[in-house]
Amino acid sequence: MKIAMIGPTHPFRGGLSLHTTLLCRYLRKGHDVSFYSFKRQYPGWLFPGKTDRDNSSEPLKEPGVEHLLDSLNPWTWLKVVRRVAADRPDLVIIPWWTFFWAPQFLTISILLRLLSKSRLLFICHNVFDHDSRRLSRFCARTVLPRGDFFIVHSEEDFARLSAFIDPGKITLGFLTSNETPTDAGLSQQDAKRRLGLSGDVLLFFGFVRPYKGVQHLLQALPLILKERDLTLLLVGDTWAGDDSVERQIRELGIEKRIKRIDGYVPNEEVSWYFAAADLVVLPYVSATGSGVVQTAITFDRPVVATRVGSLPLTVEDGRTGYLVEPGDPAALAGAVLRFFREGKGPEFIENIKRTKKQFSWERFVEIVEEAVRPKTEVRSQESEVRMPKTGVRRQESEVRMKAAFRSHSDF
Repeated sequence: MKIAMIGPTHPFRGGLSLHTTLLCRYLRKGHDVSFYSFKRQYPGWLFPGKTDRDNSSEPLKEPGVEHLLDSLNPWTWLKVVRRVAADRPDLVIIPWWTFFWAPQFLTISILLRLLSKSRLLFICHNVFDHDSRRLSRFCARTVLPRGDFFIVHSEEDFARLSAFIDPGKITLGFLTSNETPTDAGLSQQDAKRRLGLSGDVLLFFGFVRPYKGVQHLLQALPLILKERDLTLLLVGDTWAGDDSVERQIRELGIEKRIKRIDGYVPNEEVSWYFAAADLVVLPYVSATGSGVVQTAITFDRPVVATRVGSLPLTVEDGRTGYLVEPGDPAALAGAVLRFFREGKGPEFIENIKRTKKQFSWERFVEIVEEAVRPKTEVRSQESEVRMPKTGVRRQESEVRMKAAFRSHSDF
């Protein structure tokens, strides 16, 4: 199959850039793939982090990328359309994650429909933005119907998208791991020594934003410290001007039990933090998917997470980690203490090693291939389960998801 991809890659940073780059790499093993990326992603006034550029000394790159698209220059949108149309691909793949890209992707999708016979697959990392503003919903409902096929990462997003897209066009997939350079010889003891840590270590990793629930993890920490002497490794960018996390740490008096790394972690240093951790904590209030949980799986690290988005489809409660309800610091503390009290580390790590292949990139490429094949009628009554609160049917996606996660305790 001839495929054109449009999306972020190096020099832009973040999980989405890594995901799109790796998708291109693995698709190229069996398909002819062209990759059109950005010259400029976000204007400075819109991106409140320190920079949207990857400063890794070992960045993840894919050869043959054409950097054509400037988010603020419509002429470059037309240039991308001309290049893709001239290439005459069978399939165009575009990631969807935020309403900011609505004008660009709407223009591109409309013109491609007029100028080529290519089919369009949207990989929806978020159907609506995390804050679910009205504008976000309007943009998604305007742009996404231009697609022919869709992949989502959670049942919640399956339901959201099914409200305005034929569910037969939607495939329920999963987030794969973000492969980053690793130090194969780095033991947990070496990693802790390198970071100046000792004893038990909890890890929160990624952007520090309200929907990530860091405030609940900080509230849980004093409860944990009453029984367990440990350190919270809090790693990730805080939006410029937001001092709420530092203020909460001071108010709770837990400064000495937290090692704060405020900034983007270069690829070559990611392994330090995951190798040092005994347990990765994802206290998210809301989510669709999370590259962090997949990175934890890559490094064989158990997880305590909340029951939001695709996390219950990734973390097997009682086998590879624990799941708790969002916004509940006491439950979060209880799960962390139970992990250490019962010595679950070795057991969970072995379970992770046995099941991690189900989240492989090879399997995700198969899902992409399946998603764009002509749909056949699924006769089994099991494939016509009603989605809660929506009344739509999970047809082939339900069957595929059960196969992909057949070992998961929720099924």
